Amino acid sequence: MAAHSSIEAITARIVERSKPLREAYLDRVRRAGSRGPHRAVLSCGNLAHGFAVCSPAEKAALAGDVVPNLGIITAYNDMLSAHQPYETFPPIIREAAREAGGIAQVAGGVPAMCDGVTQGQPGMELSLFSRDAIAMAAGIGLSHNMFDAAVFLGICDKIVPGLVIAALSFGHLPSVFIPAGPMTSGLPNDEKSRIRQLYAEGKVGRAELLEAESKSYHGPGTCTFYGTANSNQMLMEIMGFHMPGASFVNPGTPLRDALTKEAAKRALAITALGNEFTPAGEMIDERSIVNGIVGLHATGGSTNHTLHLVAMARAAGIKLTWQDISDLSDVVPLIARVYPNGLADVNHFHAAGGMGFLIKQLLKQGLLHDDVRTVFGQGLEAYTVEAKLDANGQVVREPAPEESGDKKVLALIETPFQSNGGLKMLTGNLGKAVIKISAVKPERHIIEAPAIVFHDQQELQDAFKRGELNRDFVAVVRFQGPKANGMPELHRLTPPLGVLQDRGFKVALVTDGRMSGASGKVPAAIHITPEASDGGPIAKIRDGDIIRLDAIAGTLEVLVGAAEFDARTPFVVDLSDNEFGMGRELFAAFRRNVGHADQGASVFA
Repeated sequence: MAAHSSIEAITARIVERSKPLREAYLDRVRRAGSRGPHRAVLSCGNLAHGFAVCSPAEKAALAGDVVPNLGIITAYNDMLSAHQPYETFPPIIREAAREAGGIAQVAGGVPAMCDGVTQGQPGMELSLFSRDAIAMAAGIGLSHNMFDAAVFLGICDKIVPGLVIAALSFGHLPSVFIPAGPMTSGLPNDEKSRIRQLYAEGKVGRAELLEAESKSYHGPGTCTFYGTANSNQMLMEIMGFHMPGASFVNPGTPLRDALTKEAAKRALAITALGNEFTPAGEMIDERSIVNGIVGLHATGGSTNHTLHLVAMARAAGIKLTWQDISDLSDVVPLIARVYPNGLADVNHFHAAGGMGFLIKQLLKQGLLHDDVRTVFGQGLEAYTVEAKLDANGQVVREPAPEESGDKKVLALIETPFQSNGGLKMLTGNLGKAVIKISAVKPERHIIEAPAIVFHDQQELQDAFKRGELNRDFVAVVRFQGPKANGMPELHRLTPPLGVLQDRGFKVALVTDGRMSGASGKVPAAIHITPEASDGGPIAKIRDGDIIRLDAIAGTLEVLVGAAEFDARTPFVVDLSDNEFGMGRELFAAFRRNVGHADQGASVFA
């Protein structure tokens, strides 16, 4: 089916806006690709170092430049549940490469931090910057000039966007992303959230809270709620970086291992040495980026991707804006409900039809570009499938179901859960912000209330515990942007604000920090730019100022006369406590040079 007229129009304006940058990028990619496999340009000494640990047969093959060499970039560590399964992937990939007549080497490792561990802690201030550090680390791994293609092992919040930036920076190489899958379902996410709120109210103790958290996060694999990590997996499949049906297969299963082997063989098949050369920089274009955004809206995905998609697109020479993302949200219906936008987890989503069903529904109304290149070949129609094993343990694919296996989790495109994706840009005299309302009740889409200003999460927590917040108010939590302290996620705000909302008060959050995919039921205008540390308007707000957040009209205003507001001096705070400890001193250059949130909050732009 032809693409929806609005999808076509938004894609066309992105193409036009990006043309000079994209043409320069593609010229670099094509010049690099035209040189063919790069081992030929290495001196004998260089090459000897590159294959010193290989077998004699592998050395001979690599020296001759006729056998493809696959570089593995891995985010393995055994602290992160999502990345622990990757420990066994390199041997599987090496074996698959040998079976396909190629060679595979681990080219390098990249850091992978867990936002779940660092929430509310000093280490969270490194989280967003870790994306760009991951891109640089992957770039170092691939800089040895030894590889004909690359596979990327990564899942979580900043890891996949960082790896995508690296893959597109080495856009002359084919790149395949290999997921490890979600952990099996544990304590339901809504029950976990209920215990968190009870703890915030002092009605249960730490022992009960830890028991609930441990039952939620209980084994290998990605956390099962639909935050940034699982949004990443959706994006990689709908953008064509995954093999079809690969995203949400649990780790440690025969199908998971078979998909990993298949992905490695496919990476070798699409090198310049074969007949299906698919360099990542040519494969990913404006249509691929739009497809990713459509998938994000249709599933109620993470607001973090208003940062990451902009940065990822820029790495491919594509200029994406928040307005593009917001306008796409207006025409893409929400057809998946996964926690925090519903009660189901990603395992339920996968069982109900998963990515194959989702893509099939979106294609039915022309909401996706089918005419894209993927690592699997040409066209997104090939992704409207379910991956299974045959009797010989080989991956086979069957058409995705026509009907949802659970209509509370996945809806038909004709009967969506809501008519739009629920992710909007807000503008007004406070600058630009984004809001996700797919889990916010309609009666809370407009909040007008007095401001209470805080300069860190703990101030709000303390005020809540003292009983000072039992009223209508807009919490303004500022100096949380990328220049101030690295733009940490502010999830510790969710339980107390949720409690106050449940008590019947009108509450909202306005911040230059992040809330990610778990922002949930409280209206939150996040990622405000210019941020307070840049002297942005949020730094001029005072306690008692009336703030109006209107997610329907897409506006965010402080209701103070323009002359009075303009005359105010922006508030300044001492941020020296954010400069040292837990590695923060190592990222001072990032804080000084980072771009604005609407430009991806990247040091590269």
